[in-house]
Order: sequence, then C-alpha cells, then structure tokens
Amino acid sequence: MVSVDEIVDRLGGPEEAARLTGVGLDAIRKWRQARAVPTKHWAAVMAVTGLSVADLRETVEAGPAPAGADAALVIADGQVFWGRGFGAHTAPGAGGLGEICFNTGMTGYQETLTDPSYAGQVICFTFPHIGNVGANAEDLEAANIAARGLVVKQDLTEASNWRATGGLDAWLKARGVPGIGGVDTRALTARIRDGGAPSGILAYPADGRFDLAALQATASAWPGLEGMDLAAEVSCTQSFTWDATEYAWPGGFGRMEAPRFHVVAVDYGAKRNILRCLASAGCRVTVVPASSSAEDILRHRPDGVFLSNGPGDPAATGVYAVPAIQGVLASGTPVFGICLGHQLLALALGGRTYKMERGHRGANQPVKDLVTGRVEITSQNHGFAVDEASLPEGVVVTHRSLFDGSNEGIACAERRAFSVQYHPEASPGPSDSHYLFGRFVEAMGGGGP
Repeated sequence: MVSVDEIVDRLGGPEEAARLTGVGLDAIRKWRQARAVPTKHWAAVMAVTGLSVADLRETVEAGPAPAGADAALVIADGQVFWGRGFGAHTAPGAGGLGEICFNTGMTGYQETLTDPSYAGQVICFTFPHIGNVGANAEDLEAANIAARGLVVKQDLTEASNWRATGGLDAWLKARGVPGIGGVDTRALTARIRDGGAPSGILAYPADGRFDLAALQATASAWPGLEGMDLAAEVSCTQSFTWDATEYAWPGGFGRMEAPRFHVVAVDYGAKRNILRCLASAGCRVTVVPASSSAEDILRHRPDGVFLSNGPGDPAATGVYAVPAIQGVLASGTPVFGICLGHQLLALALGGRTYKMERGHRGANQPVKDLVTGRVEITSQNHGFAVDEASLPEGVVVTHRSLFDGSNEGIACAERRAFSVQYHPEASPGPSDSHYLFGRFVEAMGGGGP
C-alpha cells in the first residue's frame, strides 16, 4: 500500500508535490492530515506519479486515529477531519451519515438540533462556544433530535446556565447522536461555502479504530437530499391539538384560553415555537400529519390552514402534499406557509423549486419586504428555493434575500394565500417577523393575505 507521505516524498517534498500536481501547499497539508488523497486530486497525482486508481484508493487506510483523536468526519471525496468525540458512540463502520451543512447562529443549539428541518444533515456550528447553556426540556422544538451529528471547533463547554438540567454531552448520548470537537470549522465552512454541501459521515467508534475506506464509500454512496422525502419521517402520525403559547418571563409558557380562530397546521416537520406563535396570535391549533388529504384537513372546518417547515426536497414531498394544498386553496380557506410550506405552496400554485448551491442556515439572514421596503433580520434553514421565473400570473413576489437575491416570499390574493421562506417564529433569533402571524389572523378575519 502506498501512503500519502510516500507519495509526497516521491514527488520531492510538499512544495514540489504542490507544483507538480497544481493543487497548492494547503491541499498537500490536508492530504497528510487526512492520510488520504481526495478523489478530486487523483487525476493530477496519477499524471505525475504513474500510480493507479487502486493505489490511490488504498491511501484511505484502516487503522487507529492520530494521537489525541477518537472521532472523524469523513467527506465523500476522501477528506478527513479528525477530532475528539462526544455524545453517542457509533457502530463499527457506521456513523452519522448525511449532508454536511453549517449554521451561523450564536445561540439556540438545542433548538437547532431538534428542528425537524435538519433531518438528514450533520450540523457544523460556526460559533465556537457550544454547550454553555446546557440542555433542558423547555428548549426542544420536537420530541427527538432530527440532525444526524454535530461538529464543533472547541470541546463542549460545561453547562453554566440557571435553566440547565443537564449537559449537552449527556443529552446527545441519551438520544444516540454523535458529535465531534476539535475540528477546523472555519476550513470546513469555507469548503461548504465554496463547493456546496457535501455528503459525509461522522464516526465515533468505541474502540477508536476507523475503516476510512469503508466510511468514504458509505458517504459517497449516500444519494443526497435531492429527490428525498423526509417530511414523512418527521411528521406526526395522528392529529392532535395544541394550545401552549410563547414563553414569557417569569411564568414560562402560557395557554390559549379564548381562541378567536381555528387553524389546522399541516405537520411537515413543524417546530413547537411556530405552534406557540399561532396560539399566541389567538388561534386554536389542530395539527395533522403531512400525508393528510384536503378532505382530512377541511373536515376540521378550519378558519385557516398553516403549512409548516420541514426537511427534504419539496418536489418529493409535493407528490402527495401538492394535491392536498390545491384542494384547500380551491375551498377559499386562507393559507399561510413557511420554509418547506412556502415551497410546497409555490408548487401548488404552479411554480417550481430547485436545490441551492449553498443553503441559508442561521439567525442573521437579511430579507427585504418588497411591499414595505423594510429589511428583516431572519432565522433560516433551507437548502431548496422557489424559482421566481416559474411563478404564474397572479402570484406576487413579496420578499427577497439580500444575500443572494433568492426568493423569500410570495402571495396570491385570488387564492387568499401567502408564504415566506424564513422562520417568523424566530427562535432563536430576533422578532422582526412576528407580524406575519398577525397578517394570517387578519386574513382569517376577512382581510387580504
């Protein structure tokens, strides 16, 4: 077997290896750190060394981790980020498999991890101090952790918050979710920013041994989120009612006792705080599964229908969701959608969606309201977007991202429907967008969308 060090030495050292292959000194450093030549550099290496594909494949070797490391994040192209594991150990040859994404939020790591929209993803936090708030039962956005793994720069901070009932490490371990610390998250984030979100696998084996070739093969074989319906995996399986309102100091969560309207919320992966915002706006909420038909939804005789956030490809979920939404629209019932619900509404109105090169994830996303000219700082988590050029006549673009110009909101007055791509419940994040729940209430009272 030819090792990476042998390849570099054969080429005359790091500088000469970089010159001959045209990949740069930083790439050579990463080869050595990962003990593997990534597949994107194989052609250049083979051209100057005479090595075969089989030789290079074997540079991804099995064995113990480098000194001080007991966990690894293996990218589909062979790059390896070593670090120190926490949370739950992974089975031999397996781990947290999914799309590697980054989140820029400085707070709310527990809410992020339990956000169902992160199903199928391994999250890299760009904020270095993770764990200081600890964990508690009040900050959950769903009963289970949706993310498949967690990547951080520093070792987890000890819990230091009066609301903490335990530490993040123990909380992750109890829920079977692995994590890795000590990773160069700036390098990983730059990699995602420049090249898009790759597939990868987070391995934290109890015996400290890694079959990197097998892990890379598993990561490479993962099909990615495009074409994947994950809403069905995170949705509720039967209807239930919700009346808890938003957290208010010092009493905590309240109860909606005198609702003005009845809202049916279709659960494609709904966050609890969205349901709380609806209740705080004066709504009695009935939550129904993602697979509900128009008849299932309308038999509750709602004043309005809410389309929730959720994970996966909207086109895949739309196979069953779009006919149901179209049936609701035909009834004249006001509709409000966010995130995946926004994309599904666009599909139901005749538009299209697409996979973004790099998604929006974090609590610092600027969005312009094209109607008022106001700029909102929003909380977002999505890797797909609505294609504005595909929207039919009668569907108006209402909001747009100031980062990349992508669509952030639509409205259709004829169908009494509107939606936004971001999270107006904003937890974590600012409250710039809470007015949208008031707009929904106004629509149920007979006003425009």
